[in-house]
Amino acid sequence: MKRLSPPRVTPNDSLGQGIDNALAVALLFGIGFGLDRWLGTTPWLMIVLSLLGAIGVFAKMKYRYDAEMAEHEAARLQRLEEGRAQQGQPAP
Repeated sequence: MKRLSPPRVTPNDSLGQGIDNALAVALLFGIGFGLDRWLGTTPWLMIVLSLLGAIGVFAKMKYRYDAEMAEHEAARLQRLEEGRAQQGQPAP
C-alpha cells in the first residue's frame, strides 16, 4: 500500500489568499467598530476602514496578478526563442 504524501500549501494557494483577504477586511471593520464606539462617531470609521481594507485587498490582488502575468509572458518568450534557436531561425 502506497502512502499518500501530505498536500503542499503554497503562497499561491487560492483558499489561503481568500481567507487572508477576508480577514484583512474583517479586522479593519472590527477596528473601525471599536473606534466608533470609543469616539462616538458611530458608522463613519467602520465604513472608512472597511473601504480602505477592500481597496487594499483589490490592489494587492491586481499587483499579484500583474506579476504572475509578467512571469508567464517572460516564460512564453523564452520558450519561443528556444524554439527558434533549435530551428536555426534568427530572432526578430
